[in-house]
Amino acid sequence: MRNSTLARALLWAPLSLALGWAHAHEGMWMPSQLPQVAKDLKAAGLAIDPAKLTQLTQFPMGAIVSLGGCTASFVSPMGLVVTNHHCAYGSIQFNSSPQRDLLKNGFLAASFADELPAGPGSRVYVTEAVTDVTNRVLSSAVRGLQGKARIDAIEAQQKALVADCEKAAGYRCNVASIYGGLQYQLFKQLEIRDVRLVHAPADMVGRFGGDTDNWIWPRHTGDYSFYRAYVGPDGKPADFNAANQPYRPKHHLRVARSPLNEGDFVMVAGYPGRTNRHALPAEVDFTFGWLRPRNIQAYGEWLDIIQRETTGRRDAEIKLANTVAGLGNAHKNWQGQQASYEGSDILARKQAQYQALKAWVQADPQRQVQFGASLARIDGLLAQVQEETRRDFLSNLGTPTLLGTARDLLKNADQRLRPDAERQAGYQDRDQARRRAGLEAFERRFDAQTDKAKVSHFLTQYLAQPADRLHAGFMQALGLQPGMSAEAVKARVDSLYALSTLTDKAERLAWLSRTPAEFAQSGDPFIAAAVALYADDEAREARAKELAGQVQQAYVDVMRARIAFKASQGQAVYPDANGTLRVSFGQVTGREGPDGSTWSAFTTLRGITAKHQGKGDFDAPAEQLAAIKKGEFGPYGVKALNSVPVNFLATLDTTGGNSGSPVLNRRAELVGLLFDGTLDAVISDWDFNPKTTRSIVVDARYMQWQMRYVDKADRLLKEMGVL
Repeated sequence: MRNSTLARALLWAPLSLALGWAHAHEGMWMPSQLPQVAKDLKAAGLAIDPAKLTQLTQFPMGAIVSLGGCTASFVSPMGLVVTNHHCAYGSIQFNSSPQRDLLKNGFLAASFADELPAGPGSRVYVTEAVTDVTNRVLSSAVRGLQGKARIDAIEAQQKALVADCEKAAGYRCNVASIYGGLQYQLFKQLEIRDVRLVHAPADMVGRFGGDTDNWIWPRHTGDYSFYRAYVGPDGKPADFNAANQPYRPKHHLRVARSPLNEGDFVMVAGYPGRTNRHALPAEVDFTFGWLRPRNIQAYGEWLDIIQRETTGRRDAEIKLANTVAGLGNAHKNWQGQQASYEGSDILARKQAQYQALKAWVQADPQRQVQFGASLARIDGLLAQVQEETRRDFLSNLGTPTLLGTARDLLKNADQRLRPDAERQAGYQDRDQARRRAGLEAFERRFDAQTDKAKVSHFLTQYLAQPADRLHAGFMQALGLQPGMSAEAVKARVDSLYALSTLTDKAERLAWLSRTPAEFAQSGDPFIAAAVALYADDEAREARAKELAGQVQQAYVDVMRARIAFKASQGQAVYPDANGTLRVSFGQVTGREGPDGSTWSAFTTLRGITAKHQGKGDFDAPAEQLAAIKKGEFGPYGVKALNSVPVNFLATLDTTGGNSGSPVLNRRAELVGLLFDGTLDAVISDWDFNPKTTRSIVVDARYMQWQMRYVDKADRLLKEMGVL
């Protein structure tokens, strides 16, 4: 227990010892840590008490919400929610058709009654409490376990905590792992299930520049859209119903009326997805030496297949628009990471830091006892994980979507035979609504022709591998043979899809209530394949858990050693992002660009007309171009710019998941929405560089200008209190 006491003491060591204001923008801080950087926050320009940022149900944090993958915020007392256009893209796509192309033309509800259901599974999560539950999850009994037994015990503790938390109706609770499993926090969130689309600008406003400008500066993208959260007449979360009423949040953000200038303080609160700054050298080397190049190649091929198969079929283009956006975003991000990594000294520095840690441990007998064994075995364990990744890489890409669906449905049927508390996470009663929503949304996000082409492409690559790299059970279940030609693979895949009924919505949903015995009797080729693979899938999962338990136990010790080592130097270690609520801060400022260029802090409306080509990624709507030409800027223009600011750069430490996060000024007023970073800085997920790291933000003044002078969204502007 001494190790636990030491670790907890070090976790809360004064973080301000490590970071002066020169680097204060580094770090995605947990709200509970902010008092320790309060001096830096005040010195940077924050006008409110930093302690207020730790109070999650008070202003301003009470206005920040999660969409389950993106961040958003309440901006009116009537539950109006603002987020990025690309975060609402799936909802816009779901409600679109060739006859009513909201993706292309945008959408504006004329009244509350005209607001559209955002789509199956859409949620607004309002965080109400975060509780440290480390001692509950890592009880003395759990700490003594290894391998799969450790993973299972941790999961059991997490499920018990979640079940107790969710006894209060309308809440979604989750236990998050911090510092790689060294600490655990319980998040309690109000789960608002009736979410409606209110307003989205036209595609070539919300996505102006498309993939060409993605991760690029200068930028001119109106990446914003609006939802509204609804609850039942009793004020509690409810499924969609015409009788539901707008949710009335306790707090909402106000749009700033004072000007935002270069050099001004800004901060961002949101739910960043994942960073890997604490990754060990072996993980960095494998990622950029093997995995990332293959991901880049595979995603590029996948995108080419989608373009080829959907060209001339607008309904298919709409169905896969969200998929294309996600793939394209990841593809370009990974290209930027790889380019920054190659030729850099990142791996050498990681190795030097790791060797210094090992030397520090070896210098003290007590530290050797505490950490030595885990440091000695962690690289070998990671090598086993990496070998599994290599072996399954192409088979995962070549797995038909319908087989993945069948496998999940069979697993769900098997798990439903057990008491709810004994089921695996993801298959409990609390998860069934999400599963059903996914099966319903499948109708508008799946195209059989494209899926068959993608599966055939990657299965052909898979089957061309040496026989010892192939999974005999997988091939037998799908009727495949080593070395099959592309034509033979395509014929087999066509046959499998032709015989399956899983493309039918009613049939998919019916499998939610069927038993494993009924699965075993099915003649559907993908259901039959899932049944044939089930025992092997379970065995592989058990082996993966055994290895994961060993890795987790060793990694916790490595993190504990790292925190202790840094504390001995008067430094602190902030946790990697993991999808939980974080705050970062910095300033509005440009930077030096490539080839001696200078990146200004703001872009303007002039850039839209300069980039406009009337086609492709640069086809600004005629109504917007006319408004720009008219030159009516209203209160949104900036005299020094002689225009309306469109996007701006800020030294904010962010990553994926921060999309849609509100960017706030010194008084915690809304000045913009974070939506991107720069391509040469995306490597900051692995290695933070204060010279290059910039986040790209859509300026709130541009949002208001577009809404008022182009989209005529006066109703919403009045509701937000700015018109």
